[in-house]
Amino acid sequence: MPTIDRRALLAAGLGLFAAGTATAAPSPTLKQAAASKGRRFGSAFAFGTRGADAGTFANPDYAALLRRECAVLVPENEMKWQAIRPAADRFDFARFDAMVAWAHVNGFAIRGHTLFWAYSRWFPEWLTTHDFGHRPAIAAAAILTDHIDTVTARYGQRIDSYDVVNEAVDPDTGQLRQTALSHAMGGTEPVLDHAFRTARAAAPHAELVYNDYMSWEDRNQHHRAGVLTLLEGFRKRGVPVDTLGVQSHIGLFAPTTDAGALARRLEPGWREFLDAVVAMGYRLLVTELDVRDKGLPVAIGPRDRGVADFARAYLDIMLSYPALGDVIAWGMSDRYSWLRTFEPRPDGAPARGCAYDNAFRPKPLRSAMLGALTNAASRRRPR
Repeated sequence: MPTIDRRALLAAGLGLFAAGTATAAPSPTLKQAAASKGRRFGSAFAFGTRGADAGTFANPDYAALLRRECAVLVPENEMKWQAIRPAADRFDFARFDAMVAWAHVNGFAIRGHTLFWAYSRWFPEWLTTHDFGHRPAIAAAAILTDHIDTVTARYGQRIDSYDVVNEAVDPDTGQLRQTALSHAMGGTEPVLDHAFRTARAAAPHAELVYNDYMSWEDRNQHHRAGVLTLLEGFRKRGVPVDTLGVQSHIGLFAPTTDAGALARRLEPGWREFLDAVVAMGYRLLVTELDVRDKGLPVAIGPRDRGVADFARAYLDIMLSYPALGDVIAWGMSDRYSWLRTFEPRPDGAPARGCAYDNAFRPKPLRSAMLGALTNAASRRRPR
């Protein structure tokens, strides 16, 4: 197994200082509640330098919150191609090395996100414009193989679950997205199949996940249908995919005074989708949980109650499936949530879609998550 360099270990040490001043998590913790049912609870986290006001291990308050509540961590951006592969012939693992080192020293498991993001919008520029030569299919497959082999060999057993492919289905049409690699290899299916088969050979110990953001709200029917078609195709072609990662960026987009009633209306269609996935033999993960609160009032009290009610109903459904494993939040504090910049509220009020507020105080959403984890069906362990 390759050795992580000294820079990474030094950076990892930044998070080993005092736990900081974050408010202590109530008891039991989310990770304890999940563990009682055979699951892991965790969060996304980021790289940072000492003292950074960010959702990083180098922020003492945020690091303390991760230690209290989480058993597994996932890099928010630092393992994506844009971060670790600046050129076809060059990798840069410095930041992710530091994150993995800190997680290992502090007793966390690590999920890998992602080995291939099948969406041209998020390709590094060099890959979008790459000249694949006179044998493009072979050249494109070699680039993908090299990427997966290099990453999995570097981290070995330290990463036990990979989002091998991320977001390959166009949500508006249900069709597979086209990319520079799919054009070179004669279609998207050959690219995805090659990614999973390469990952299985390179990391036979790891859970291999297809990850996507199809969701239970209205107007997601094409996306769900496209994901089911993709999963059916994997099974027919014998592609080694273990699990569907359900990102779970759930959202309340229109004004409502009863988030629970909305959830009850959405439940039948969502269960139909999940039942179809499980019937094909796939496991499930919640990989990127948060709540978009655009349709809720600006007042914090009713907004937090609506977020909590909606999330509790959603998690009760997800956790009723014994095939569900990890539950991963996409950040633990509103202070650092991606929702504030990528999904801002139209009234300009800061989004409140995480379990803890700006000052790391637990919110009703945390209580809802704890209740759902505590009352969940026990996990059915993979064979």
